[in-house]
Amino acid sequence: MNISKMLGIALVVCLALPGIAGAQKWQSLKHPPTFFTDTALLLTDGTVIVHEVCSPNWHRLTPDQTGSYVNGTWSKIGSMPSDYAPLYFASQVLPDGRVLVEGGEYNGAGCPGPLEVSLGAIYDPLANKWTKVNPPDGWDEIGDSPSIVLPNGIFMLGQNESTASAFFNPKTLGWTLKGSGKADAYAEEGMELLPDGKVLLADTQDTPNTEIFNPKTFAWTSAGSAMVNLSENAGEETGPALLRPDGTVFAMGANGNGAGHTAIFDTKTGEWAAGPDFPNNDDMADAPAAVLPDGNILCETSPLVFKTPVSFYEFDGTKFNSVPNPKYTGNKKQKSNTSYVGRLLVLPTGQIFYTLADGFTKDAEIYTAKGTHKSSWAPAITTAPSDVTRGDTYKISGTQFNGLTHGAAYGDDAQMNSSYPLVRITNKASGHVFYARTHDHSTMGVATGKKIVSTNFDAPSDMETGASSLVVVANGIPSASVDVTVQ
Repeated sequence: MNISKMLGIALVVCLALPGIAGAQKWQSLKHPPTFFTDTALLLTDGTVIVHEVCSPNWHRLTPDQTGSYVNGTWSKIGSMPSDYAPLYFASQVLPDGRVLVEGGEYNGAGCPGPLEVSLGAIYDPLANKWTKVNPPDGWDEIGDSPSIVLPNGIFMLGQNESTASAFFNPKTLGWTLKGSGKADAYAEEGMELLPDGKVLLADTQDTPNTEIFNPKTFAWTSAGSAMVNLSENAGEETGPALLRPDGTVFAMGANGNGAGHTAIFDTKTGEWAAGPDFPNNDDMADAPAAVLPDGNILCETSPLVFKTPVSFYEFDGTKFNSVPNPKYTGNKKQKSNTSYVGRLLVLPTGQIFYTLADGFTKDAEIYTAKGTHKSSWAPAITTAPSDVTRGDTYKISGTQFNGLTHGAAYGDDAQMNSSYPLVRITNKASGHVFYARTHDHSTMGVATGKKIVSTNFDAPSDMETGASSLVVVANGIPSASVDVTVQ
């Protein structure tokens, strides 16, 4: 994100749970946030944490006893180090359930502050504590930086305005500098994990070239031409790219010439094709998108790079279909925001959580789509305990536990992946819903097919006892349930 974006602001579900009816609509939270919202992340215990813009503070949204996030309640969690108050940062949930946040295009209470800071911190949800993380050796700035968690659980970070890559060791909190062959700098680029474990990226300067990273060789090679320009006149701004359940990657672009282009990558053939242009001269220069349970992609767009107003569409694999806007898409002064301040997150219910990182807004809304998933897309449990004791840890195995996609994406400034398994247990007598914290997944790969994978889960100590049903959820899509008795 360049400085022109910053000048545009002052600080700038479907059918997964019983009782959630399919309807294409937005809902405001029963208890709106009392703070200025920013990026939201899904923890492996089913709660959502939301960063308070230009602040060290984070807040937790906990669903109610029926599993409703609309009726959820807020609480403040531990804060990052006092000197770390970022805006636009890299973020990932790690396989052990911790959260890593790196860099910031701006930093400091109230923002804007210093550009491209190299600060970082890791959050332990069990201790409710953030710990400082030093930057990779020689990196004095991290901002507009893409990140991803590789199938082996390693966190990968690209340095903005550089071809350097760094890999994080969560045990030592240290970094390894490695990688070769990058064709252009990591400037406003975003990463997308493919079914074969490689990483796809659309260049922002060497357009319309695209690249693939091989974690086995730590090397980048060309993935061919995207057929269209996906960056703003090769001026770096671009949109997200998301893997869909059909095995195609939909890459959403920005263009200052009056046409926002898209491209489609077929992971089976390795070939690109031009996709449809956005309607009404809209584009997605630094904008959020999320894969819905039915495979459609919810997109927030706006005109001609950072102009207003926003529009929402569902891309169905062929065309864009207009859908309602949230009740609130901007602050009272601006009436409407541009799409770069939006953030989307896929909830375990299959609904989409929406926040605005504009520095003015205390609001969050939830989108419920019409469609539902195909049964073949769901996780499948092969081995699970039939009895669990509250407070104990168990292993569960099956297929497709991480889902077929990352869930949601933004690009360089934020990552909101939810491609890891959650365990949801529902008491049969009361209907009350409990999420068991998962951790130490056997893989972070997506679209793993028939391969048996696993995760560990901690049975909540406050869970109701008795006959219950258990499902594994990935990106809002639940498995078939198995019976479990809670001791």
